[in-house]
Amino acid sequence: MILLTVITTLVVAQRLSELALARRNLKWALAHGAIEYGADHYWLFVVLHSGWLVGFNLEWWITKPTAPAIWPLLLVGIVLAQILRYWAITSLGKYWNTRIVVFPGDALVKTGPYRYLKHPNYLAVVIELAAIPLLLGSWRTAVVASLLNAIMLFFIRIPAEQQALKQ
Repeated sequence: MILLTVITTLVVAQRLSELALARRNLKWALAHGAIEYGADHYWLFVVLHSGWLVGFNLEWWITKPTAPAIWPLLLVGIVLAQILRYWAITSLGKYWNTRIVVFPGDALVKTGPYRYLKHPNYLAVVIELAAIPLLLGSWRTAVVASLLNAIMLFFIRIPAEQQALKQ
């Protein structure tokens, strides 16, 4: 139960701080000529991440699982995902956001992890959505959240980003 409490607290603190940073960055970006796209689907990601958080907690409380034998690998994956996430955030600086925000005429960032990956933050989230519940033995939440995230990324979010970049 201590591990569940620690992980939940860390995830909530992380998400809230990232949302606050995104809000500040959005305000700055809009004041400097940026345009937001895809606002109509943003709520889906809020629901997904909230449901994921509630899901792995409920699943843990209902099933009382034990940590899987591969827990050290999962923990390493989670740590590496966080490193990748913060590398992506710091590489974008004030341009980072949880929303789709485009500065017309600006080139895409090609520094940091963006030299190697088109969507490094999405990779971090993919790892996190699977590895955190699995670490806690909440495999059902890992499967459902991962499938929903993949559907939303490939059929909603990434196409919306590509369309925004064409504008």
